[in-house]
Amino acid sequence: MAESVTLIDESVQPLSTRGGCAELFHHNIYEYGRGVRGLFLMTLSRRELELTLGKLERQGIHHFVQELNQFKVNLFFGRPAYVAVARSIVTRPLNALTAEEDFMLGTLLGYDREQQCRRFLTRSGRGMPEDLPQAAE
Repeated sequence: MAESVTLIDESVQPLSTRGGCAELFHHNIYEYGRGVRGLFLMTLSRRELELTLGKLERQGIHHFVQELNQFKVNLFFGRPAYVAVARSIVTRPLNALTAEEDFMLGTLLGYDREQQCRRFLTRSGRGMPEDLPQAAE
């Protein structure tokens, strides 16, 4: 007689479904595996972090944690070189990054490059040239 197969390990607590955290995490892992993006950022509760770190470590996915406060953390994960660069940039709160650091991080995270350029011009105080047209939607 064949041995039964357990499809769901009942000893593992699922990620909170509040805000779709579990679904987003699994979608990000899927995108990572398919090469869609090289770096991901998720803001998580400490409980959610405990549950996600195990999966990242089991799959050998590089990551680092930025402490935010006693309740929340930022989790960066992805390809080793991307994570190494993010770790070297993220040495303080994200809102305290320079315009250049913000641009680099946003680009590594796969944010729209044109929007990152516009954000950089605004944050750096260089302003937007008047004759710079908006991209077609």
